[in-house]
Amino acid sequence: MSPDDLLDDIAEDLAAAGVIAGAMFGKRALKAGGTAFACLKGDDLAFRLGAGTRDHDEALAMAGAELFDPSGKGRPFKDWVAVPIALASEWPRLARTALDRARS
Repeated sequence: MSPDDLLDDIAEDLAAAGVIAGAMFGKRALKAGGTAFACLKGDDLAFRLGAGTRDHDEALAMAGAELFDPSGKGRPFKDWVAVPIALASEWPRLARTALDRARS
């Protein structure tokens, strides 16, 4: 399954919670109430988990995960963690966590 297909599945699963697919920095994203909480970049899905939170630290410790750098110019967003497709089984859980954080 492609990263786009996985993003579509997550968007569909969270649609009842008001989540829509949109764009952020020209990349596909998941939004709730106009706020992006997940963004696709290549084969990674980045989640806004909040720097210094347990969820952020745990996501960043996953194999291949890194801070999300949407420009690719060495200026990562400290609140966001990009998780590779190799860990796509974690994406739905992380999306729910990021959605909860976006709403709080």
